[in-house]
Amino acid sequence: MGAPTKEERLAEIHATALEQFDNIQAAVRDERLQCLEDRRFYSIAGAQWEGDLGEQFANKPRFEVNKIHLAVIRIINEYRNNKLSVIFEAPDNEDEEFAETCTGLHRSDEKDSCADEAYDNAFEEAVGGGMGAWRLRAEYEDESDEENDYQVTKIEPIYDADSCVFFDLDAKRQDKADANHCFVLTPISRDAYIEQYGEDPSDWPKGITNSQFDWSSDDSVYIAEYYKVEYKKDVVHIYQGLTEDIVKFKASYLKENPDKVNELNVTGYNEIRTKKIKVKRVHKYIMSGGGVLEDCGLIAGKNIPIVVVYGKRWFVDNVERCMGHVRLSKDIQRLKNMQLSKLGELSALSSVEKPIFLADQIRGFEEEWSRDPVENYTFLRVNAIKDANGNPMSTQPIGYTKAPSIPPAMAALLQITETDMQDLLGNQQAGEQLQPNTSGLAVELVQNKLDMQSFIYLSNMGKAKKRSGEIWLSMNKDILVEEGRELKAIDEKGDSKKVQLLRKVVDKDGNIKNENDLTKANFKVTADIGPSSDSKRRATVRALTGMMAITQDPETLQVLGSMAMTNMEGEGIGEVRDFFRGKLVKMGVIKPNPVEEEAMKQAAANQQPDANTQYLLAAAKAEEAKVESAKADDALTLAKAEKTRAETEKLQHSVPLEHKKHNLEVAKVLQSSLSQTAS
Repeated sequence: MGAPTKEERLAEIHATALEQFDNIQAAVRDERLQCLEDRRFYSIAGAQWEGDLGEQFANKPRFEVNKIHLAVIRIINEYRNNKLSVIFEAPDNEDEEFAETCTGLHRSDEKDSCADEAYDNAFEEAVGGGMGAWRLRAEYEDESDEENDYQVTKIEPIYDADSCVFFDLDAKRQDKADANHCFVLTPISRDAYIEQYGEDPSDWPKGITNSQFDWSSDDSVYIAEYYKVEYKKDVVHIYQGLTEDIVKFKASYLKENPDKVNELNVTGYNEIRTKKIKVKRVHKYIMSGGGVLEDCGLIAGKNIPIVVVYGKRWFVDNVERCMGHVRLSKDIQRLKNMQLSKLGELSALSSVEKPIFLADQIRGFEEEWSRDPVENYTFLRVNAIKDANGNPMSTQPIGYTKAPSIPPAMAALLQITETDMQDLLGNQQAGEQLQPNTSGLAVELVQNKLDMQSFIYLSNMGKAKKRSGEIWLSMNKDILVEEGRELKAIDEKGDSKKVQLLRKVVDKDGNIKNENDLTKANFKVTADIGPSSDSKRRATVRALTGMMAITQDPETLQVLGSMAMTNMEGEGIGEVRDFFRGKLVKMGVIKPNPVEEEAMKQAAANQQPDANTQYLLAAAKAEEAKVESAKADDALTLAKAEKTRAETEKLQHSVPLEHKKHNLEVAKVLQSSLSQTAS
């Protein structure tokens, strides 16, 4: 039997995918419907009366005092005021600059793809309903340029994640790093589907329409991105060079580049061992209920490029469950709405006691009585009533209506409901109505209590951002491979710089290597979670100023004062903080970043010495000049002596031998005479 055709292989993949999706959707359907209901409950007007409760109050006032919305918005604002950032950290100090460059490239991709929209949407859905998501996608840098094959990574939002993102049931990790397949659904109109793909969903096989999930309705058709993890075995060949350096190549690479082995042998590399590995890749398909619409092939990176963030998450009965800040407060919010609606209904009834008459008493005066609330007559008339004997009877009303009264139980229940809502949602008024003379410690304690309401959401968002950074790095190892390609990187202050990929440089050992090689970037990814309120910075300032009161050392006071200024908050204080940070860097208290380190080097090179230093330098130069002059005089004296000696020797050589002997004898005689005289 021959190998299956492409159509047979795609049909088998589609059948497997349908079965997988049915299993996932059946297991999490009820949970996801609750997530959707939670998001509607706090965000859509009238949604708090949906269902049986609304039917019971169909002909009655239905007021909404949406306090849950305010609590959700407070958490969302807390996140937006303290953004999370992805940081790449090098395993050793040698790659710190490269790690910072990688972080800058990630910031640039975030800015260019408007990633804030994706992050904000996912966080809001997680806080409201319990689950949000975004995707990473590799796209061409300029799709309109046929010659430009450069690719970039885009970060895009996924809306209604609780209704369209489904990971396999065996994925237990919160970041879904252990998932083997994933579905992302997108609904389109039925007419658009027929026009784009040339098939009518009504022609699909009956087995599809009878599945757990309805892939097609009268109005829309669902399209799914199907991501499937594939594992392939490979062998790594490890070579060692003459300088004991190690290089590794996969067998698949060597098969595609047969000349590489000869090149290694010629340059002195010998194979020392092999290692069997399992290569992970992700295959993407576009499918509908009718079949696989497109085989997109292997995508960049080795991870499913879907990032999911949860509000609160756990497993119960081996089913993943999640919720946001709404679900536990829905019943108490409904009760609050019911009480206020009933109270409004009672308040709308007339509070004036109305007289009750017999029909004969007001016969003929009905219009007069009915217009009295508008005309406010001076008096009103009634007919006299007679008894059976014809005697006149009293014309007073036989009774009066009573104004509605609020039941005591309702008043007590209103108070209990308000307390329960504060317990579930957090007493926001405690943080918003602090008195001006409240101590800083009290403010900090109140703010910390409010921050604890949002901490779990910020923490889970940090896990999602960390996973997003890992996926981004994996994708860019595959797409940022062009030697000499220039990219934009953004530092933590928002300034941009150019980065050149695979630039040839000479290291400290004199070897040529490639700088900014993302294919070899093995960084640890972290999510930097900022403080959840400005009061924490103020608490730091209070602690630093308190320490200044117990020390007298001038240097310590200067350090503490500068640290306090760097933690100050206020309008227009940014430049002041930068100034005091610079002082701490110069003092060696904190480590400078690459930009500050380069600025310090330039400042040191351009710095002019003060007057005292200039005088000392001039004096030193003068002394140096004197020394050089003395050395020159000594050299001149030696030269003259050498010249005299040479002239003497020359003269001696020119004197005849008889004269030399005569002179020698004369010298001996003179020496003898001098000796006698001395004695």
